[in-house]
Amino acid sequence: MARVKGLGELERTVMEILWAREDAGIEAATARDVSRALAGDRDLAHTTVMTVLDRLAKKGFLERERDGRAWRYQPVASREGYVTELMLGALNETGDRDAALAHFVRSVSSDEIDVIRQALASLTSKEPPA
Repeated sequence: MARVKGLGELERTVMEILWAREDAGIEAATARDVSRALAGDRDLAHTTVMTVLDRLAKKGFLERERDGRAWRYQPVASREGYVTELMLGALNETGDRDAALAHFVRSVSSDEIDVIRQALASLTSKEPPA
């Protein structure tokens, strides 16, 4: 996902369906699978779902593979990977990354600070490559 941009509302909804399937260990989805998952919340034409999936694949968010006459789609990156790219993009928009990071850290909860500390500890405890 080179240079991630925000997703539109429908694109985000489709990605959430595909990420949830992936989290549940369910194989890649067809447009019909996604249409069925959306049916309870939205009344969309099947062709609309097909168009959204095609656009997400062209934007690099999804990989697709032929399965008979249909395509099967799966996310290129995890939900966490996508959010990370959004956060890094936001940091790149500021003129002072250090100040933005410091402000961010001051705004998170104690539990989140513990997660950040653990992540930093795991990075610093790794031995440098030889």
